[in-house]
Amino acid sequence: MAMASIYRRVLPSPPAIDFASSEGKQLFMEATQGGTMEGFFKLISYFQTQSEPAYCGLATLAMVLNALSIDPGRKWKGPWRWFDESMLDCCEPLEKVKAKGISFGKVVCLAHCAGAKVEAFRTNQSNIDEFRKHVIACSTSDDCHVISSYNRATFKQASFKPFGGLVIKGAYQSGSGHFSPIGGYHAGRDMALILDVARFKYPPHWVPLKLLWEAMDTLDDASGFRRGFMLISRLQRPPALLYTLSCKHESWVNIAKYLMEDVPVLLGSRNVKDVKDVLSIVFNSLPSKFLEFIKWVAEVRRTEEGDQSLSPEEQERLAIKGEILKQVQESELYRHVTEFLLSEKSGCNGPLCLGKESSLSDIAASVCCQGAGILEGKRESSSNGFCCGETKVHCLKSNEGEMGVTVVSGKVMNGMSEQHVDMLIPSIGMHPASNDVLTTLLLALPPHTWSGIKDEALLHQINGLVSTETLPILLQEEIMHLRGQLHVLKRCKDDEVRYEERSDVLRRRETRLLLQGSKLHNEGELSLLGQQKQRAIDCCSRLADKYERTDRLSGGGGIRRIITWPKPIAYTSYIGSRSIFSVNYLYR
Repeated sequence: MAMASIYRRVLPSPPAIDFASSEGKQLFMEATQGGTMEGFFKLISYFQTQSEPAYCGLATLAMVLNALSIDPGRKWKGPWRWFDESMLDCCEPLEKVKAKGISFGKVVCLAHCAGAKVEAFRTNQSNIDEFRKHVIACSTSDDCHVISSYNRATFKQASFKPFGGLVIKGAYQSGSGHFSPIGGYHAGRDMALILDVARFKYPPHWVPLKLLWEAMDTLDDASGFRRGFMLISRLQRPPALLYTLSCKHESWVNIAKYLMEDVPVLLGSRNVKDVKDVLSIVFNSLPSKFLEFIKWVAEVRRTEEGDQSLSPEEQERLAIKGEILKQVQESELYRHVTEFLLSEKSGCNGPLCLGKESSLSDIAASVCCQGAGILEGKRESSSNGFCCGETKVHCLKSNEGEMGVTVVSGKVMNGMSEQHVDMLIPSIGMHPASNDVLTTLLLALPPHTWSGIKDEALLHQINGLVSTETLPILLQEEIMHLRGQLHVLKRCKDDEVRYEERSDVLRRRETRLLLQGSKLHNEGELSLLGQQKQRAIDCCSRLADKYERTDRLSGGGGIRRIITWPKPIAYTSYIGSRSIFSVNYLYR
């Protein structure tokens, strides 16, 4: 059945005030005179409409990054370097965002990955007074912007009495979770200007700051956490050029946990005698999808007919990447890592492979955030129909005396259409290999990682190998950026883990209440009716998806699902078309 079309929505007013209305214009003029609209002009210069109904987070972030003049370091289209929604995919696949939207934590991750400085606050980590101070601070300058994550449904019209005391209730804004930047603040009315990126639905509008706080102070059903706000500004140091961390693959939580929590414990529990022992402990327990977590950054461009020359900007960026890679390979830690990998004979197996790919699809599988979506088919095939073929590798010489550049050329096809692309890589060693990646990641681990080593001489040696103070400035900046990313991802990981635990507790509690509210029959059998029965089935099923033990019942072929966390609390027996709930233990 075809969906009915919709032309915009009527902005609920009050409480919202249309920016273009007479009252909205008056608020703008007063706020401008009060000096709290300084951030507005940069933002409005890059105001955009989200290109997909669920792209509010991506559109908001792209708009803010462009307003801050942060250079993405790669082309969008033609010769232009510009942040577009399609380039913000290092933390979540675009297809997933398109279908389900994006979480608060992943937007924080994206902003950091894109080279911005990010300070994020959920509402349970702040209060309305602090929020107001941040809004005022960003509204009185143009080098910091506030992104708000809020629930539209909170923007309910205030009750009003237009006809002799008759109270009329207003409508809610449609939709639920949403991201938008805050474009200004009116001190006299304590109102914030929301530059809504869903311009197909609502225009920019003023809302009471207290109401906006209430809209942020709501639970996100998808994550189980409070919404909040983030402050986005430029980093004082340049973003990473050679590597980036990615939480796109679902294994990132386990990898982040291993690096940040398990490695220090392992080192403290073992009697390590030399550097090789330390590397053995760290590397031999690496999760299998480790190389999905750290990506190297290569620049992708569409092949221009008859012209494979490099622009001065491309030459400069590639020269810097080559220099950083050279500095990695000249470090003492790199020598130890390479010797360890060779001695372990792990160069051709598993996640520590030393080989260097040469096909476009293989190389693209190791690349993050490149080419504005033209490498959607990063592997030999993908669900959206893209694939790569006709790969060739050649070297371009830049100016005399400068390092050459390796160009991996290939063709990306989608059905009947095809696009020729080039991937630009520093010539040194063609591109980063496992020993380069592992060396860089070891340098990026927090200093306290190694504090559990008992041998003081060895601890001193390791601290010297991983110290950033003695690194060349380019490599030092690269490492500090990765260390910052790792810190952000740890916070996201903690949120993910706490949400899983919290969800289990809530589901367990709901199941217990439903079961206790039902009539007990012989041998613990429960009789549940109607919606109550279905809710109990759903609760048990969600728990069972994670903690079940499934047994086949004799005589009738039924299946019994037993929930075993933290101890058996209930099970469902499916016999024929009937569902019978039985209680083993009720968790108390």
